[in-house]
Amino acid sequence: MVKKVSIPLSALISNVGQITGLPPNPRLIKDEKFEALKKSLTDDPEMLDLRELIVYPNPDEKGTYVVIGGNMHYNAAKELGLSELPCKILPESTPVEKMRSFIIKDNIAYGEWDMDLLSEDWDTEELSDWGLDLPDYCWDDDDEEQESDPENYSRKIEAPIYEPKGDCPSVMELYDTRKRDELISEINALRLPKEVKDFLTHAAGRHTVFNYERIADYYAHSDKQVQDLMEKSALVIIDFDKAIENGFVKMTRDLAESYKMEQEDDEE
Repeated sequence: MVKKVSIPLSALISNVGQITGLPPNPRLIKDEKFEALKKSLTDDPEMLDLRELIVYPNPDEKGTYVVIGGNMHYNAAKELGLSELPCKILPESTPVEKMRSFIIKDNIAYGEWDMDLLSEDWDTEELSDWGLDLPDYCWDDDDEEQESDPENYSRKIEAPIYEPKGDCPSVMELYDTRKRDELISEINALRLPKEVKDFLTHAAGRHTVFNYERIADYYAHSDKQVQDLMEKSALVIIDFDKAIENGFVKMTRDLAESYKMEQEDDEE
């Protein structure tokens, strides 16, 4: 029968392989996580009573106990200067095979966090403070605040600046469609359903290369009507507030985030 008692820290020792057939504790904890654990024990000491250490009588020294489960809590308690910890003592008759399974099973998180619920119903700052690792998308509240405040985008946007040189270029100097035209030729050479061909043809337009330096020159020499249309197409950005209104800034941000995610996937 497992017995629950409070044991002085001086009578507890980490599992370093003292018990024959039982490997040392394989768990590690990094500095940042260890500090979070200490803070957790300081803020909510009741957790120690709710999650006792699992210990086994030390065969080499009577009156001491080897920590089988809860080594990280034990190490944190030592650093915090606690005098004793609640423990459950395994009977001496407990098979080593059973203790081996205890060590691993005690540290397996069988469940998974529902990140959508966490980000919707819980305070992300609190969760992080409690030591929970959250993916970037769980911090969308901050992004939403920025999205609702155009000034936040105005400060973050870094766009290339082109100053008109004085001459007015021809329209043909403003863009290069060679790549687009090659793709459209390939599409037209295939026997595809009309809706598929239309879709791929529209998508090929993404490969049109714009010369924004020459576009700036052309804009400077255009009439007001053409300038307005160029601004709406985000060929030039004169007013960032208008760019936000037209959706260009949000589009640019979404594309940047998508690119970042793809880069991170490639690195993995």
